[in-house]
Formats: sequence, structure tokens, C-alpha cells
Amino acid sequence: MVIRFLQPRIQLTAVLGLVVLAQFSPARAQSETWTRSFPAFRVIGPLYGVGTYDLSVFLITSDEGHILINTGLEDSTAQIRSNIESLGFRLEDVKILLQMQSHWDHTAALAEIKQITGAQLWATSRDAPILEDGGFSDPHFGGRQTFEPVSVDKIIHEGDLIELGDIRLHVYEHPGHTEGSSSYAMTVNENGRDYQVVIANMGTINDGKHLVVDPTYPGVSEDFASTYRRQKAMDVDVWVAAHGSQYHLHDKWQPGQAYSPDTFVDPEGFVTEVEGLEKIYQEQLARERSQ
Repeated sequence: MVIRFLQPRIQLTAVLGLVVLAQFSPARAQSETWTRSFPAFRVIGPLYGVGTYDLSVFLITSDEGHILINTGLEDSTAQIRSNIESLGFRLEDVKILLQMQSHWDHTAALAEIKQITGAQLWATSRDAPILEDGGFSDPHFGGRQTFEPVSVDKIIHEGDLIELGDIRLHVYEHPGHTEGSSSYAMTVNENGRDYQVVIANMGTINDGKHLVVDPTYPGVSEDFASTYRRQKAMDVDVWVAAHGSQYHLHDKWQPGQAYSPDTFVDPEGFVTEVEGLEKIYQEQLARERSQ
């Protein structure tokens, strides 16, 4: 299905009198690299990194507006705005908000940014309810609100094509890390070469997640296995992920480094990373089954 952005719509989903979010142990234990500032950088073509040192936020630009993927923690908006402006773009020109997973560390500023921009939030069917109840129904970290609830405007599915201006972004559902985890892919042409670019949600297993013995959610083990299998089959030249550490950002790019479309070309590294996560999964599966 081709999904085109048709009509911008101002939505004030973050109402006055914001609810103070309950604190919980995973949030208090967050890494300082999640808030440490980091300059914006160009990944390739219209794809830019505008997040923090480790929490990835990606901007995809077009003449008809932009797509923002992820937001980081709830106090990340100012840093995201500053990074976007340093590239010569405006936060207010974001038309579509996407996310890769419905955990608070990647979604907590969605409501505020949606209010500022009037952008539409698009999400997979299994992550949408978690976004709309502020993480309460998350099968792993839920039972309390962990970020400000935000309304979802459109459900996206495996195989959908998101179009905005000259952006053509393919949707992949890669569940496991969350039930509705998603990745996105596009083709970028530079210097006469087509690069296959993937914004990949990796199949990491959070501490305390269960696969087959009292599984965190029904089918979680099968979801992880499917994600690893399908990701290894993807056509990838350039790849990035939800955490800078996952795609070795700081080994590949340093502040002040000149732009090259080849900086993040790393097809072998992608397969190696997926295979490493798959090995961790298989080891946990064996442990659980031996209990």
C-alpha cells in the first residue's frame, strides 16, 4: 500500500496541564549518553541524525516537509530543534512522526513535538495502543505511565510505502524488542550510484524479557526469530539503528568529519550485528528450555 501525506492537520494532543509522569527504575537507570548532546550529521542523501550521543533521532527532508523518526527522552525537544536548525531546516516543517519502538527512551517527546509541529503520528498496529496510553500497556515495562500519551493518526503495515515530497520510505515490521517494532528503508542515489539505506530496529532483548517460559507476550520468541531471519535477507548498503552504539556511530563518524555518502556503508557489519543478536537470543532460548 502507498501511503501519501495529503493534508497537514494541526492537533493539540498534548493538552494544558501535563500529567507528571511516574518515575520507575528503568528510567532512573538510564545512561548519561542518552542525554549527552551530539551534533547533527548527514548520514546519506536526505537522511540526517539529529539526536543525542546514543539515542538516535533521524530527520528525512524534502521540499514538501520532513519526516522525523524517534524523539528520545521527554526533555529532548530543545536539543532536537537545535540540531535540525543547525542543518538549515525547521522543526515546524516536520509533517510525519514515526518511531521504531514504543519504549519511553525513544518516544517520550512525541506528544510535545506533535503539538509544536501539528505533524501526524503514524505507527504499527501493535505499537499504537502503547503510544496512546503512555506505555501503560507495554508488556515489558508497562503497568504504569512512562511517557506522555500521544494519539496515533494512521496505522502503517509491513510493505507500506510512505510518500512525502520525493521521499519514498518502505515500512518493515520487525517485532520482538517491542510487539510493533518497525524499520524503514529507502533508496538514495548519489554520484550515479544507488544506495540501499535501512533505518533498522535491532532485535535486542531487554533484561528480564522472557521468550518461552512465561513469555513477555504471546509469540515473542517467534517474533524475534522472524526478525533476525528477515533482516539478514535485506539488501543493505547503509544502515543506522535506534542507538548510536548499535550501528557503531562513533567509530564511523566524528564531529567535524566531512560528508561522504560512503561513511556509513557497512553491509557486512549489519549482518554481523544481526547474527550476534540472534546468537544471544538462541542462548537465552536454550537456557529457558532447560529450566
